[in-house]
Amino acid sequence: MTLHATGLSLAADGVDHLKEVTATFRPGRLHTVIGRTLAGKTTLLRVLAGLQRVDSGSLTRDGADFLRTPVWRRDTAMVYQQFINYPHLDVRDNVAFPLRRAGLAREEIERRVEQSLARVGLAEFKERRPSQLSGGQQQRVAIARALAREASILLFDEPFANLDYKLREQLREEFKTLFSDQGDAVVIYTTTDPAEAMMLGDVVLVMHEGRIVQAGAPHEVFDRPATTTVARIVNDPPMNVFPGRIDGDLITVAGLPAGGVPGHLAGLADGAYQFGLRATDVGLAQSGVEGEVTFVEISGSETFVHAVAGQTPFVMQIEGIHDVALGEQVFMRLRPERLFAFDEEGALVRSPACETVLAGGR
Repeated sequence: MTLHATGLSLAADGVDHLKEVTATFRPGRLHTVIGRTLAGKTTLLRVLAGLQRVDSGSLTRDGADFLRTPVWRRDTAMVYQQFINYPHLDVRDNVAFPLRRAGLAREEIERRVEQSLARVGLAEFKERRPSQLSGGQQQRVAIARALAREASILLFDEPFANLDYKLREQLREEFKTLFSDQGDAVVIYTTTDPAEAMMLGDVVLVMHEGRIVQAGAPHEVFDRPATTTVARIVNDPPMNVFPGRIDGDLITVAGLPAGGVPGHLAGLADGAYQFGLRATDVGLAQSGVEGEVTFVEISGSETFVHAVAGQTPFVMQIEGIHDVALGEQVFMRLRPERLFAFDEEGALVRSPACETVLAGGR
């Protein structure tokens, strides 16, 4: 059961919520859709579920027109960011409710409920009400209800977004295992978290302003972001992107010498580029590109240092706790072997993972 979306577009009040979205969702694979808030992720799920109409485009399931299929016949289960449970029902009845509505036999309902609760680790909580559960457990109830449907399309709209960080880590570690045996089901999961998208997805689709701007295996999207926009979206903190030049064997960044041309960028034509570096590939040093510290944040065992060199902002993600003051002049070490090169329009030319020219023939 394969879903093909071709040219899906939807606009409201002059805003494009979906713009010529073309994608293929195959059974047995977990698709993660990553994008910033208002990128169109929820709208896409609602269209797939039949809850929202499009202005143009097509959606087919195994060649049949899926846009004309009524909601009740789409065999779709959806889990929302705001978990929805029935407060007057215990966990068992929350999971069983849609199955009873569908008219399933009592024995089949019991089998599905017991199985899905066991899969999400809630078998011992089946007699509790939602108010007696933690936030993570309540979201597990919503997931169990979706699993019990045994639907052919499973849609998850940022289901862990409202949970605390440690709980999100725990649940997403379980999530991929949970859906590894879904067989012929199409599973689509939206998120704003790059780590979540890369960890969970067999296929990652990057959305921006209503468009799918890149799709591929996690390592392909992460190692070879098609544009500077994708590079920023799939990195947290967003990838540093800054202007620079190649002149012979020398790279300059923000008008300052940054070093020699690394091997993977050798052969690129002289001229202006946009370069990219992840925050982990920029660090404090005794010499290098000089900048002024504008913000410092300590998170766990890491320090995030924001600095400006000329008019160009940088963020550094440094292991350990570092005492850096606002307004301090610092030198930044840029790892040239980790540089991404984009053309002036933002298309990828070379990445550290690729020795060949990727765009523009440069």
